[in-house]
Amino acid sequence: MLRRDFLKTTAAAAVASVTQPTFAATEPPRYRVAVCDWMILKRQKLGAFGLADEIGADGVEVDMGGLGQRETFDSALADAATREKFLEESASRGVAISSIAMSGFYAQSFAERPTVPRMVGDCLETMKAMGVRVAFLPLGVQSDLVKHPELRPAVVERLKRCGERAADAGFILGVETAYDASREAELIDEVDSPGVRSYFNFANALQNGRDLVTELQTLGAGRICQIHATDEDGVWLESNTRLDMAAVKAALDAMGWSGWLVVERSRDASDARNVRRNFGANVAYLKRVFQGA
Repeated sequence: MLRRDFLKTTAAAAVASVTQPTFAATEPPRYRVAVCDWMILKRQKLGAFGLADEIGADGVEVDMGGLGQRETFDSALADAATREKFLEESASRGVAISSIAMSGFYAQSFAERPTVPRMVGDCLETMKAMGVRVAFLPLGVQSDLVKHPELRPAVVERLKRCGERAADAGFILGVETAYDASREAELIDEVDSPGVRSYFNFANALQNGRDLVTELQTLGAGRICQIHATDEDGVWLESNTRLDMAAVKAALDAMGWSGWLVVERSRDASDARNVRRNFGANVAYLKRVFQGA
């Protein structure tokens, strides 16, 4: 059996396995809502859990820290005592760690930085130590495969190697690209690893005038590990006229997908610095639509 066939035939089980919180003993809801710690101005800070709890989020996507020109991430989570404090705060607040993010790759080159294997390896070690199953890996501006198609062979090769390491540990690297859904599906299939899937971002489709529901259906449930339920800043999700959230939920329901919806942006441009107001409103809206809350 080809590895991509294995991925498709085990999609339902894989989705269920990667969406369990690190501490919960009860069955989680089909859809859960998280926020990015760096976007709520709490990157690698314990306060992210308290703030997430305050605004009603079910989880936090915890970042690995900055990259710059370092050989690896500037991560406080490399320290065992710090990791333990994060896990204790997560458990005490009832706020799960939805995923570990490598947001440094928004600005740095996944295709060309020589120490990428170490960077990804450090992320995988952090995931193992903290019991987190999904990592967010944006290809970013320097490895944008639409603008730099010549980098695709290098990206595919690195994703194959990193995906093998992730799969061997039972983890998933969720890749965000600039491709449309059809080309992203082709990329995932070419990498052909259960350790690499799509971390879908609503904004990619919306900002490029593509139909969001069609994009989700094209990728299919088996290729999507998590979703950034977000658009560019301007208005809240509930006021976004180019986003039909009820239709999105209906499509995901029909696809049999379940998992984390993570809020990254969609801030009110007139009050962009008001973290509690912006993220509280977006979390509440997603929970109304997806959880009936």
